[in-house]
Amino acid sequence: MARNKGAWKIKLLLGTVGKLRLLSLNKAARDCAKTQEKTLRSILDYAKDSEWGKAHNFADILAAGNAEELYDRWQKNVAPQDYEDLRPFVERHKKGESDVLFPGKPMMYATTSGTTKEPKWIPITNEYYSNVYSKMTHLWLYSFMMHRPKVFEGKCLSIVGKAIEGAAPDGTVYGSVSGVTRRDCPNFIKSLYAESAEVFSIADYKARYYTLMRTGIEHDIYLLVTANPSTIIEMQKNVNEFFEDYVKDIENGTLKADLDIPADIRKAIEPCYKPNPKRAAELRALKAKYGNLLPKHFWPNIQVLTTWKCGNTRVYVDKFTDFFPKHMLYQEFGYFASECRAGLVLNGESDTVLFPHMHYFEFVKLEDMEEKNPRFYQLSELELGKRYCVYVTTFAGLYRYNMNDLIEVTGKYKTIPTIQFIQKINGIISMTGEKIHERQFMEAVEETEKETGMKTQFYVGFADLEQSTYKLYFEFKDLSVTQDKADEFGKLVDLKIQQENCEYEAKRASFRIREPMTFILQQDSFEAYKKACIGKGSRDGQFKLNLLMQDEKRHAMFKDLIKK
Repeated sequence: MARNKGAWKIKLLLGTVGKLRLLSLNKAARDCAKTQEKTLRSILDYAKDSEWGKAHNFADILAAGNAEELYDRWQKNVAPQDYEDLRPFVERHKKGESDVLFPGKPMMYATTSGTTKEPKWIPITNEYYSNVYSKMTHLWLYSFMMHRPKVFEGKCLSIVGKAIEGAAPDGTVYGSVSGVTRRDCPNFIKSLYAESAEVFSIADYKARYYTLMRTGIEHDIYLLVTANPSTIIEMQKNVNEFFEDYVKDIENGTLKADLDIPADIRKAIEPCYKPNPKRAAELRALKAKYGNLLPKHFWPNIQVLTTWKCGNTRVYVDKFTDFFPKHMLYQEFGYFASECRAGLVLNGESDTVLFPHMHYFEFVKLEDMEEKNPRFYQLSELELGKRYCVYVTTFAGLYRYNMNDLIEVTGKYKTIPTIQFIQKINGIISMTGEKIHERQFMEAVEETEKETGMKTQFYVGFADLEQSTYKLYFEFKDLSVTQDKADEFGKLVDLKIQQENCEYEAKRASFRIREPMTFILQQDSFEAYKKACIGKGSRDGQFKLNLLMQDEKRHAMFKDLIKK
């Protein structure tokens, strides 16, 4: 297929702006301690005249003569926050008030799930969007080019959320920051997108994925972007199920008529398609040659794939390691949440470089998390190999905000520590003080798979407080696995967790926690669960599932997926 003739222009423009962003980062990295002091002072100065800034004495904190005094005043005047602490102030902004958490009003809100039934509305200010999201996106795209110079010589398939989903009472829009970033990217980048932005407005889960892959498989994709690696599995499943429909649509320049796509969205998408019998013939020939078509067959020139790889997402990553050509760079999406884009992966692998010139960070050691008044560490004080809980302060009204994330320090980029996300803190379950980490559960399952030879397609565990036990749900690759075999598998997982966690071992030995109960899940149980969640309003780009939970609402959904 033809290469992008404008690739030289993209390389020139993106290379120029990308190098400027990298120079800015490198300047900040010369002394991250000094940079962090400067960033905190900048945030305080920006918000000092807001209601929140006045109430928390930002002007007085700014008067500190040195970094040590600055941080001391900061911690004395501002307590650690979670979203529920900030919600009343956000609600006032939503109703039209200005100068509450920060100067003026938000340009938009990013919505995401919270600890209550009410979602979190994360304010995004113009200051934050223009100085963080926009500039970091330039460097992010440039990082692909640094490692794979040909990445912009072909099309990009970028799976994001819907840019605008609705509006607050005062008319301020809310939606997906990834969708807005895609919408607002430079025109020379927009020309690379294979998909139409209207695709992300398709509510029906099946129709949206069909349309994405009907579009994607027609093109020679060089860059594939999707935060959630489970999306890759879903895309491949669509190829297997709808291959003939895809080929017919590509050949005729159509979009399957029986898909549940609103007329206005279909009207916007269909003109993008033209009859392409040549590509249809190529796909049929590939199918005849390989049988089970994989991305390495229909996207042989793909240069970069970026998704989350750390934390519990690696369970899904392991399922498509053979899908792509060996020359492709598979890069971690980076430490990125609705609350902030804390940094970028620049080494081509998995380590996020935190951006000290765009956020102010504080950290609490894992072992100190349950202390009443734990010590807060500065970015420059982090130790290699140690694990910490992250608190961020931003130009968008988050002050000493508990991200509820556990990270591990993996190295350094000049003076800046690099990190990997380990898990959400709520991935640590404790019914009677056992404090089982989600990661311990994952490692126990992986070790059990190796010892028994029994492979899982998916698994999840729930703490059952009423019965004082853990209920373990497994979808085995071998559909003939009996309940007796599953029970043996579950018992070995239990033993592995005991070996890893002395607190759990003690609680099991004293019968305070009973033996886990094991259940076999139906085939494609994760996909069924995800589809149900998205049908209830979850966004695919933000869809995350902890593999060890204490959540009866989600637990009930998996009880319905037990193999009969």
